[in-house]
Amino acid sequence: MTIQSQIKSAVDPVKLEKLAEVAVKVGLGLKRGQDLVMTAPIAALPLARLITKHAYLAGAGLVTTFYADEDATLARYAHAPDESFDRASAWLYEGMAKAYADGAARLAISGDNPMMLAAQDPAKVARANRAMSVAYKPALEKISNFDINWNICSYPNPTWAKLVFPNDPEDVAVTKLAEAIFAASRVDRDDPVAAWAEHNGELAKRSAWLNEKRFDALHFTGPGTDLTVGLADGHEWHGGASTAKNGITCNPNIPTEEVFTTPHALKVEGHVSSTKPLSHQGTLIDNIQVRFEGGRIVEAKASKGEEVLNKVLDTDEGARRLGEVALVPHSSPISASGVLFYNTLFDENASCHIALGQCYSKCFLDGANLSQDQITAQGGNSSLIHIDWMIGSDKVDIDGVAADGSRVPVMRKGEWA
Repeated sequence: MTIQSQIKSAVDPVKLEKLAEVAVKVGLGLKRGQDLVMTAPIAALPLARLITKHAYLAGAGLVTTFYADEDATLARYAHAPDESFDRASAWLYEGMAKAYADGAARLAISGDNPMMLAAQDPAKVARANRAMSVAYKPALEKISNFDINWNICSYPNPTWAKLVFPNDPEDVAVTKLAEAIFAASRVDRDDPVAAWAEHNGELAKRSAWLNEKRFDALHFTGPGTDLTVGLADGHEWHGGASTAKNGITCNPNIPTEEVFTTPHALKVEGHVSSTKPLSHQGTLIDNIQVRFEGGRIVEAKASKGEEVLNKVLDTDEGARRLGEVALVPHSSPISASGVLFYNTLFDENASCHIALGQCYSKCFLDGANLSQDQITAQGGNSSLIHIDWMIGSDKVDIDGVAADGSRVPVMRKGEWA
């Protein structure tokens, strides 16, 4: 039996098929005749193949998939000349941006080893990440501005599974992680598509309440945290399904438990501590502590990965400012599972979080018709990066602050008030 066959045998084939169907029908809302650009780690080949099948069943014009290989990535760090780390495949991302401009959808399967680059030179990691961020900007703008329908879902890479379940044999760890992914993605239900429709309805109700309140700011308090996040002028809350500028309704993240909006890039004050580790580009950053003045991080520490964190913050001017704030109850299914995924797609849906960098133009009233200058004037941040990290727990309270200074409880001990 090949390694790929062993991995596949540890994953429930019925639920995997359902995940592929949900990714296409709910995640992407793929339309007949629409092309699809997909990226995936090689370990996710079984899911990538099933998504390709369901995309064509939905009438996809052409599915093009790019695979990443952990061994090839590590070979670069072991053998490439120093100048290699200032280069990235700009031609590839320009091509992706053109595909999106021509109407293609975007799907990413996550599942890389979170610790892949932990033993590598942090300076080289930072240089490579920055080069990739610069090259990826044309494609990222199409995604972050919701020009297109897009989705991220996951597959249980064995190295990822062993990090999450270190005391289990690899096949058992893969099975456990697969089942956790399936439960969080709602594909353990009899009718996952219907389950997602119900869940999207609940997230829409939360967003509507916050949009009705029209808070000026959110105030987070808890252990190591006293943070006021001003909200952008004309901000709008979203959660669950979103309609892209191409008119297609999609669920960008599977799973998702959050409602989110755009902070004001110049109006964040105070200090905040992370409540879960951040896995970023193969490096684990833990126990993050930062202090904001005038919307900008002026001090940053971490017990692990601090050098990488500070190099990320130096990516550009916008990297030290916020592009997203998101609310997630501590009792969310992902949090209740007790599993620490070491994967932002999952861990951010177990906890309230903030994101460094690029904002979503979607999170403004009439955002589809705003220019970049208008978004900036209203407080939207611009950056080469968009990195979520978790700041919520059952010990964190959140107040909504109105324009007149009055306060409304939004969350108490991590739960909706």
